Amino acid sequence: MPATMGRFLVTAFFFVVFGQSALDKINDRDGNTAYFKDHFKNAPFPPDLVPLLLTAITVIEALAALFCGLGILFFSWRNPGCNLASIGVGFAGLALLCLMSGQRLAKDYAGAAVVASYFAVALLGLALF
Repeated sequence: MPATMGRFLVTAFFFVVFGQSALDKINDRDGNTAYFKDHFKNAPFPPDLVPLLLTAITVIEALAALFCGLGILFFSWRNPGCNLASIGVGFAGLALLCLMSGQRLAKDYAGAAVVASYFAVALLGLALF
């Protein structure tokens, strides 16, 4: 029973986190683009690459939210193994790796440390599946 509850909580957690994040990036694309261009001004890639990277992370976050949401809807978190919920948590881990890489490239080490704590939740969640 505790593993089942843990799988549900991790799945629901990432549905909320990445659902909100993806929607924000979609609804305020211009604001996010401006913010990230400034955030990555010292990164070792051209600023023109920011919109493409923003699109990529938005897609990955949306997939994480979608699969976590479907996993909750279809109760797939109740079963260990590969299922909709575990795929969603896997996409969450991938999104977090991308976000942490970006924070490191921007030399935002405090931000990367925060992302690392979310990544630990993803690893724990995957271990429960």
